[in-house]
Amino acid sequence: MARKETTKDGLINGYMHALDYGKTERRMVELAEAQALQAGFVKYSADKPLNPGAKYYFINRGKNFAAFVIGKENRSAQLLGAHIDSPRIDVKQQPLYEKDKVAYFDTQYYGGIKKYQWTTIPLAMYGVVYRADGTYYNIAIGDNPNDPIFCITDLLPHLGRSDMSKKTAEEYIKGENLDIIVGTTAIECSDEEKEKIKEPVKAFILDYIKAKWGMEEEDFCSAEIEIVPAGQARYCGLDRSLIAGYGQDDRVCAYTSLRAVLDLQDIPEHTAGVVLVDKEEIGSCCATGAKSRWFEDVLRAILNFDRCNELQFATCLYNTRMLSSDVTAAFDPLYADAYDKKSSAKLGKGIMFSKYNGGRGKSGGADANPEFIAYVRGIMKENNCNYQFDSMGKVDVGGGGTIASMICSLNINVLDAGVPILNMHSPMELAHVDDIYSAYKAYSAFIRA
Repeated sequence: MARKETTKDGLINGYMHALDYGKTERRMVELAEAQALQAGFVKYSADKPLNPGAKYYFINRGKNFAAFVIGKENRSAQLLGAHIDSPRIDVKQQPLYEKDKVAYFDTQYYGGIKKYQWTTIPLAMYGVVYRADGTYYNIAIGDNPNDPIFCITDLLPHLGRSDMSKKTAEEYIKGENLDIIVGTTAIECSDEEKEKIKEPVKAFILDYIKAKWGMEEEDFCSAEIEIVPAGQARYCGLDRSLIAGYGQDDRVCAYTSLRAVLDLQDIPEHTAGVVLVDKEEIGSCCATGAKSRWFEDVLRAILNFDRCNELQFATCLYNTRMLSSDVTAAFDPLYADAYDKKSSAKLGKGIMFSKYNGGRGKSGGADANPEFIAYVRGIMKENNCNYQFDSMGKVDVGGGGTIASMICSLNINVLDAGVPILNMHSPMELAHVDDIYSAYKAYSAFIRA
């Protein structure tokens, strides 16, 4: 099966751009749509013919994306699935308050984070504000060199020795203290008005956002604003062997999966597709998570099944295969005690496969059958793809979930496959350039099989 393969340098450059632009789910979907259109894909509608070689994409609520190339045999599919949400800080629905002449946004963290890692670093603000009349405004502040940034403060060591000695890392920074400073300037007013304005800094910020975004304070109730690390993805190390950046869990797998499908040139034997979902970091819930019926509905549409053909569709699902593309924790020599070294993925050794996930006895995870693992191994060997197996930490220490457990509930063969990274769930994660390219090659080989 021929394809227009992206070169290693081209893939890494494109990936770094994706990390810089796609810091939220909505922006990642925007990027995916733009690249799909450039690759000749068109938005699916019910009147589109499902001829072999046709290229379609779907978008759900601005946070899910799927793209497919119709195969010669359109009664099963070779799929790649990844999530495009990442741990972050979310702004609450009634966030703006003033405390001792400092204005803050009240926040709630999203996903599993070490809270202390998010203090005293440059932060950016992305999101969308919907006004009551249905109009909206996109927010993107903090990554343009001329933009201000935002910050969550921490207590200086001179005054915090007692806290540092008595509290655990989990206790040291409280979730309610992850509020970001948004200003310290009081609104200009007469002496007479000053008596009436009890929160002059908050008043200044409200005036600013009304002038800038056409927004009233109550519009925060229908806003979705995310706080993420500011700054661009960079090479790490004198040998430039690592990529450093925010959100590589799981945009490293999402981007390489997307490119694998978009780069297909010839008609695949089976319909090939990529599905990018939201909410994995909080359990794959909601209308945009992997538990949503959207995924099943997309498959019904692209494989041309209506709900009167349940048995035939069930057979299709049985014959469909997916790589659940998600990252794992690369072996870190500085914290070796947390790992089972012989069963841990190593940086630079290629894409990682994981038979099972979950934690504490595989609880809540997926467990691929050996027949499917052998099938994937055969594809990797046939295409000279480097690969390794991983179990993410010692028994009773590690474990984690992916979208695999939701997908396999549809009786689809699923195997976890992704890139090993360091600093997972931190504001700056590290991935090896060889592993990133290895994932792209492996995903490309799988969807062509």
